[in-house]
Amino acid sequence: MSDAENPLGVLAGFVGRWVGAGNGHYPSIDDFSYEEEIEFTATPGKPFLAYRSRTWSPGRERPMHTENGYLRNSGGQVELLVSQPTGFVEIHRGELRDGVLELSQLTLAASPDAKPVHEIRRRFAVAEDELSYDLWMAHAETPLTHHLQARFTRQ
Repeated sequence: MSDAENPLGVLAGFVGRWVGAGNGHYPSIDDFSYEEEIEFTATPGKPFLAYRSRTWSPGRERPMHTENGYLRNSGGQVELLVSQPTGFVEIHRGELRDGVLELSQLTLAASPDAKPVHEIRRRFAVAEDELSYDLWMAHAETPLTHHLQARFTRQ
Protein backbone atom coordinates (compact mmCIF):
# COMPACT_ATOMS: atom_id res chain seq x y z
CA MET A 1 0.00 0.00 0.00
CA SER A 2 1.41 3.41 -0.96
CA ASP A 3 1.76 6.42 1.36
CA ALA A 4 -1.14 8.03 -0.50
CA GLU A 5 -3.35 5.03 0.33
CA ASN A 6 -2.06 4.71 3.92
CA PRO A 7 -0.58 8.06 5.01
CA LEU A 8 -0.46 6.99 8.68
CA GLY A 9 1.97 4.18 7.99
CA VAL A 10 3.45 2.96 11.31
CA LEU A 11 1.16 5.29 13.30
CA ALA A 12 -1.99 3.31 12.45
CA GLY A 13 -1.59 1.07 15.51
CA PHE A 14 -2.01 4.07 17.84
CA VAL A 15 -5.43 5.15 16.54
CA GLY A 16 -8.18 5.01 19.12
CA ARG A 17 -9.32 5.92 22.60
CA TRP A 18 -7.18 4.36 25.32
CA VAL A 19 -8.31 4.08 28.95
CA GLY A 20 -6.14 3.11 31.88
CA ALA A 21 -4.25 4.15 34.97
CA GLY A 22 -0.78 5.11 36.02
CA ASN A 23 1.57 5.85 38.86
CA GLY A 24 3.86 8.78 39.46
CA HIS A 25 6.87 9.29 41.65
CA TYR A 26 9.61 11.87 41.91
CA PRO A 27 12.20 12.69 44.57
CA SER A 28 10.53 16.01 45.48
CA ILE A 29 6.89 14.79 45.78
CA ASP A 30 4.81 11.99 47.32
CA ASP A 31 4.02 8.99 45.10
CA PHE A 32 0.59 9.13 43.48
CA SER A 33 -1.84 7.19 41.27
CA TYR A 34 -4.08 8.48 38.52
CA GLU A 35 -6.60 7.48 35.87
CA GLU A 36 -6.02 8.54 32.28
CA GLU A 37 -7.57 8.64 28.83
CA ILE A 38 -5.47 9.12 25.72
CA GLU A 39 -6.97 9.69 22.28
CA PHE A 40 -5.10 9.41 19.00
CA THR A 41 -7.46 10.64 16.28
CA ALA A 42 -6.82 10.32 12.54
CA THR A 43 -7.64 12.97 9.96
CA PRO A 44 -8.49 11.17 6.69
CA GLY A 45 -5.66 11.42 4.17
CA LYS A 46 -3.17 13.03 6.56
CA PRO A 47 0.08 11.52 7.95
CA PHE A 48 -0.56 12.51 11.57
CA LEU A 49 -2.75 11.79 14.57
CA ALA A 50 -4.22 14.39 16.89
CA TYR A 51 -3.18 13.57 20.47
CA ARG A 52 -5.03 14.36 23.69
CA SER A 53 -4.30 13.12 27.20
CA ARG A 54 -6.44 13.78 30.29
CA THR A 55 -5.77 12.57 33.83
CA TRP A 56 -7.82 12.44 37.01
CA SER A 57 -7.27 11.43 40.61
CA PRO A 58 -8.42 7.85 41.37
CA GLY A 59 -12.19 7.59 41.04
CA ARG A 60 -12.11 10.66 38.79
CA GLU A 61 -12.76 12.86 41.81
CA ARG A 62 -10.74 15.76 40.39
CA PRO A 63 -8.92 16.59 37.14
CA MET A 64 -5.12 16.52 37.34
CA HIS A 65 -3.36 17.17 34.02
CA THR A 66 -4.11 17.54 30.35
CA GLU A 67 -2.01 17.94 27.22
CA ASN A 68 -2.66 18.12 23.49
CA GLY A 69 -0.63 17.75 20.33
CA TYR A 70 0.15 15.59 17.35
CA LEU A 71 1.92 12.34 16.57
CA ARG A 72 3.23 12.55 13.02
CA ASN A 73 5.39 10.90 10.39
CA SER A 74 8.34 13.14 9.56
CA GLY A 75 11.42 12.37 7.49
CA GLY A 76 11.21 8.60 8.03
CA GLN A 77 10.82 9.05 11.79
CA VAL A 78 7.97 9.81 14.19
CA GLU A 79 7.53 13.14 15.96
CA LEU A 80 5.43 13.94 19.00
CA LEU A 81 4.45 17.59 19.43
CA VAL A 82 2.89 18.44 22.81
CA SER A 83 1.52 21.58 24.43
CA GLN A 84 0.63 21.77 28.10
CA PRO A 85 -1.48 24.38 29.93
CA THR A 86 1.32 24.55 32.53
CA GLY A 87 3.32 26.61 30.01
CA PHE A 88 5.38 24.01 28.14
CA VAL A 89 5.73 23.07 24.50
CA GLU A 90 7.66 19.92 23.56
CA ILE A 91 8.91 18.36 20.32
CA HIS A 92 10.26 14.79 20.44
CA ARG A 93 11.50 12.54 17.65
CA GLY A 94 12.23 8.84 17.39
CA GLU A 95 11.70 5.59 15.54
CA LEU A 96 8.93 3.07 16.03
CA ARG A 97 10.45 -0.43 16.18
CA ASP A 98 8.49 -3.55 17.11
CA GLY A 99 5.72 -1.40 18.58
CA VAL A 100 8.08 0.64 20.79
CA LEU A 101 8.47 4.36 20.18
CA GLU A 102 11.58 5.70 21.94
CA LEU A 103 11.49 9.47 21.69
CA SER A 104 14.33 11.96 22.11
CA GLN A 105 13.63 15.55 23.01
CA LEU A 106 14.38 18.06 20.26
CA THR A 107 12.80 21.12 21.89
CA LEU A 108 11.41 22.05 25.28
CA ALA A 109 10.19 25.62 25.54
CA ALA A 110 8.60 27.19 28.60
CA SER A 111 6.67 30.34 29.39
CA PRO A 112 8.30 32.70 31.92
CA ASP A 113 5.99 31.45 34.71
CA ALA A 114 6.37 27.71 34.04
CA LYS A 115 8.04 25.43 36.58
CA PRO A 116 11.79 24.81 36.06
CA VAL A 117 11.59 21.66 33.92
CA HIS A 118 14.81 21.20 31.90
CA GLU A 119 14.25 17.92 30.06
CA ILE A 120 11.51 15.41 29.28
CA ARG A 121 11.88 11.97 27.71
CA ARG A 122 8.94 9.82 26.58
CA ARG A 123 8.50 6.20 25.54
CA PHE A 124 5.33 4.60 24.15
CA ALA A 125 4.71 0.92 23.41
CA VAL A 126 1.70 -0.40 21.51
CA ALA A 127 0.74 -4.05 20.98
CA GLU A 128 -2.70 -4.66 19.48
CA ASP A 129 -5.16 -3.29 22.07
CA GLU A 130 -2.62 -2.45 24.79
CA LEU A 131 -0.69 0.81 25.13
CA SER A 132 1.85 1.85 27.74
CA TYR A 133 4.07 4.81 28.31
CA ASP A 134 6.87 5.99 30.54
CA LEU A 135 7.99 9.57 31.11
CA TRP A 136 11.23 10.88 32.60
CA MET A 137 11.73 14.47 33.74
CA ALA A 138 14.54 16.78 34.90
CA HIS A 139 13.18 19.48 37.21
CA ALA A 140 15.02 22.23 39.10
CA GLU A 141 18.12 20.53 40.59
CA THR A 142 16.87 16.94 40.01
CA PRO A 143 18.50 15.23 36.99
CA LEU A 144 16.51 13.21 34.47
CA THR A 145 14.49 10.78 36.62
CA HIS A 146 11.66 8.34 35.90
CA HIS A 147 8.41 10.15 36.76
CA LEU A 148 5.33 8.47 35.22
CA GLN A 149 4.23 5.07 33.95
CA ALA A 150 0.79 4.07 32.71
CA ARG A 151 -0.96 1.15 31.02
CA PHE A 152 -4.09 1.28 28.82
CA THR A 153 -6.53 -0.78 26.82
CA ARG A 154 -8.19 0.37 23.62
CA GLN A 155 -11.88 1.14 24.10
